[in-house]
Amino acid sequence: MTKSKPQVTIVNCTTGEEIVRDANAEEIAQMELDAANAATRKAEAEAKAQAKAAAEAKLAALGLTTDDLRALGL
Repeated sequence: MTKSKPQVTIVNCTTGEEIVRDANAEEIAQMELDAANAATRKAEAEAKAQAKAAAEAKLAALGLTTDDLRALGL
């Protein structure tokens, strides 16, 4: 099975005409860069959520909340 090229759709909003064509090398490179950046942002968000959950678990073990820390000015 061969891998098909990504497609690009160009829409003329005035006429409603749609053109669908194979992406060129520059567009494919941009799509790959965008996908890599999205994966990086997702991984960073997941890591941040895990760190927050771990911190909240440590606070809970001490009987504290994030509001308690804010009240203490920490």
